[in-house]
Amino acid sequence: MIRVGTRGSALALAQAEWVGARLGVDYTLVTVEAAEPFGDKSRWVSGLERALLADEVDLAVHSAKDVPAELADGLELVAIPAREDPRDAICGAPSLSALERGARVGTSSLRRAAQIRAVRDDLEVADLRGNVDTRLRKLADGECDALVLAVAGLARLGRLDAADGVLDEFVPAAGQGALAVEARPRRVAVSALVDADATACVSAERSLTRALGASCNTPVGAHARLVGGGVLELTGWVGRPDGSAWVRDVLRGPASEVGGVVADRLLAAGAAELLS
Repeated sequence: MIRVGTRGSALALAQAEWVGARLGVDYTLVTVEAAEPFGDKSRWVSGLERALLADEVDLAVHSAKDVPAELADGLELVAIPAREDPRDAICGAPSLSALERGARVGTSSLRRAAQIRAVRDDLEVADLRGNVDTRLRKLADGECDALVLAVAGLARLGRLDAADGVLDEFVPAAGQGALAVEARPRRVAVSALVDADATACVSAERSLTRALGASCNTPVGAHARLVGGGVLELTGWVGRPDGSAWVRDVLRGPASEVGGVVADRLLAAGAAELLS
């Protein structure tokens, strides 16, 4: 019986069930509770890492975008499964351009807030927290005029009907739409979960953010897609939290190298000053 560690939110449980169902063996979900990580989603990951190291669970399932660059000693990411749509969705309006001046847009993400302000500096960004259902309820109650959420989270909860549009102009967070399975090396067979394309793309995105010294507390986007022959197209975005300045770069290259190269190009274009 494989013990699959997860947080207790509806989205986390849905993701863990998805992973468990593809292990090919009997499994049980073990819920590891964590406090709401205001400003630091790595706290979600660290609680599950402690459970892994204490042998309370055999695997931990994370949203890949929440996993910090450095893992706890003795653990590794053993699988990146097939990826959902990595883009950001807008709920309550078909697009940012459709909103009136001064409209309130809800998000708890610094990256999304920076990109909203970069696109429409006349909009008000509201710090809106809670799980997906809570945020959608706040939208329905009029606490904001629109809401930005991950397409993947809505899809995994069966709530894609809540999305009124997709923000193609935004660069997603590194790993957005992907799951990351963490474990002690060689403890559990997970080959059935590994998706080579998703692994290459997420690894390149994480290489970019690692080279920039970025975390979920920094307004950085990274999105890779395969274009064939082992070549990825990687888009990187770094901005100020107020959206007043930003740099963006797109480059094609080998999956093993493109993350570091794009990071160097962004730094040369002024990303370090923006991140400081």
